[in-house]
Amino acid sequence: MSKPTLPDGLVAIVKRDCETCQTIVPALREIAAARDLVVYTQDDPAFPGDPLAIHDVDLGVSWHHDIETVPTLIRVEDGAEVDRTFGWSRDAWREFTGIDDLGGGLPAMRPGCGSRSVDPDLVDELRARHGGSVLRSRRIEVAELEDPVEMMFTRGWSDGLPVVPPTEERVLAMLTGTSRAPDEIVATVPPDLVHASVEKVAIAAVMAGCLPEYLPWVLTAVEAACNDEFNMHGLLATTMPVGPVVICSGPGTRAIGMNSGINALGQGNRANSTIGRALQLVIRNIGGGRPGEVDRAAHGNPGKLSFCFAENDADSPYGTLAGQHGVDPGVDAVTLFAGEGPRGMVDQLSRTPESLANSLAHQLQAMHHHKLVMAFDAIVVMGPEHARVFAEAGWDRDRILFELHMRLTTPIGELARGAGEIAEGVPTQSASGFLAPDTADGPVNLPKFRPDGLMLAYSGGGAGLFSMVIPGWVNGEMGSKPVTREVRY
Repeated sequence: MSKPTLPDGLVAIVKRDCETCQTIVPALREIAAARDLVVYTQDDPAFPGDPLAIHDVDLGVSWHHDIETVPTLIRVEDGAEVDRTFGWSRDAWREFTGIDDLGGGLPAMRPGCGSRSVDPDLVDELRARHGGSVLRSRRIEVAELEDPVEMMFTRGWSDGLPVVPPTEERVLAMLTGTSRAPDEIVATVPPDLVHASVEKVAIAAVMAGCLPEYLPWVLTAVEAACNDEFNMHGLLATTMPVGPVVICSGPGTRAIGMNSGINALGQGNRANSTIGRALQLVIRNIGGGRPGEVDRAAHGNPGKLSFCFAENDADSPYGTLAGQHGVDPGVDAVTLFAGEGPRGMVDQLSRTPESLANSLAHQLQAMHHHKLVMAFDAIVVMGPEHARVFAEAGWDRDRILFELHMRLTTPIGELARGAGEIAEGVPTQSASGFLAPDTADGPVNLPKFRPDGLMLAYSGGGAGLFSMVIPGWVNGEMGSKPVTREVRY
C-alpha cells in the first residue's frame, strides 16, 4: 500500500479511547470553524462527532505517517508535512494554529496517549499490511480447518517438537532484529548446498521460537557452520553422536538475556534454547540434513535439538573461548564446535591447582576411549568454583592448558592396539613404518590432544565444585575445526 497523501491545511489524528482526545474536542471545533481541518479517528468512527472525522479503519494513515501519540496535529502544505505537535499544550496549539484564544476553557496541558498504530498487539500485523512486503519466500496455503502446527509436522519441517508457524507478520518482526537486507545471502547450507538468505534464516528463527534480538546470533551461527573448516556435511554424515555446539560470548549475551550461570547448559532459557534450535532447523529445512537421510548418527544426542550457551565473560578469570581464538575482549562472538553431549567432572575436595589438574586430566584421558589420542578435540566448561582454585594460585588460561597437556601424555605401549587385552588403540604400523613403543631414550609418549585441541570456556552456577567436558568429533582435515565469528548486527 502506498503512503496516503494528507490534505493541505491542518490534520488531527485522535481516538475515543484517549482521555486527552476527548478533552480537546471543543478545541477541534474551534479550529474547524477557523481553519481547514481534517480529522482522522483511529477507533470509533462516530468520534468526535463534531467535527466529522474520517475513520482510519486500517490505521494506514497513522502507520504511514508515523503517528506515535494521539492527539497529533499536523500542518500540511502542497501535500507534504511541514510541522507537527502532539499531546495537548494550550500554548503550543495556539502558536501552531494561529488562534490566540484557542481552548480557553481547557486545561493548560495534558499528555497524549499511545497511537493504535504502535500498539504492540497490532504493530506486526500493520507492518505486514502496510509495509510493502520485502519477503520473497514461497507462501504455503493452509486450509481453514487445518492446524498449521500439525501441518508442519506432516510436511517434515519439525525437529520433533512443535514449531511456531512462520507467518508474514512474525517473519517481518524477526527481520527488525538485524540491519542486514532480507535478500542478503548468509551462507550456502550443506548438505544440499542451498543458498540461505537472511529472510530464510529469519523464518527458521521464527519456527524455533526466537525473539528478533536473537537473529544476529543465529545468522552468525549459520555463517560459522556453513564452511569447509567446520564441515557441517561431514558432521551430519558421521555415525558418531555429534552436532554443532554454539558457544556465545560478549556483552550482547547479557543484553539478550542468555544464561551463563545456573543450568547454563540445560533447559529453561529462551535465548539459549532457541538460538541453537534455529541453527538446526536451518540445516534441516534449508540444507536437507535430516536424520535417517544424510544425518547418519548411530545414537545422536539430545544436544542435536539445540546445544547453545553463553560464557560468563564478565567474571571469567581467564577470558573467553572466543578470545582463545583471537577475538578481542568485549566483542560479541560465536564459537561453533562439533561436539557430543556434555559429561560432568566432579572433584569436591581439590584445593590446589595441581590436584584439580590431575582430576581433569583423568577425565579427559577417558574421553571417547582412553587409548585413542590426537584424533579428537575437547572443550572444558569450567565452573566458577573450580576456576577459582586455579585463579587463586595465579594460573591463567595458558598455564592451565599447559599443565593439562603435560598430564595427558601416555607411553605408546599402553595405547597400542591389543595392549591391556583391548583391541582398540593406536595402530603400531603407519605409512612411515613401525611405531616402536620404546626408544633408546625411554618410552615414546603420545599426547591426548593436538596442541590447539583442548579449549576452555567459563560458565555455570557459582555453587558446586563441578566442571563439564564436551568431547569433540574427529579433528583436522578429515573432520571439523572450531570456527569463531564476530556477531554482525
